Amino acid sequence: MNAPPEQPALPPLARKGSWLRTVRAIAWSLIGLRRGSEYRQDVENLNPLHIIAVGLVAIFLLVIGLIGLVHWIV
Repeated sequence: MNAPPEQPALPPLARKGSWLRTVRAIAWSLIGLRRGSEYRQDVENLNPLHIIAVGLVAIFLLVIGLIGLVHWIV
């Protein structure tokens, strides 16, 4: 009983993940709502450089939004 050969994981730079999917994955992660199956798909398909770039932009926008909210309230 031979098991089918497993597909090797793609190197990080060869992964094909769209920017929109990366933004969606980061947004759901910031909110804290993720399914395990979607997380595994993201790990397999998304480019780590895209995740870092989108994550930094998201954090920057969050900080700017909080600063703006504080200035608006005070």
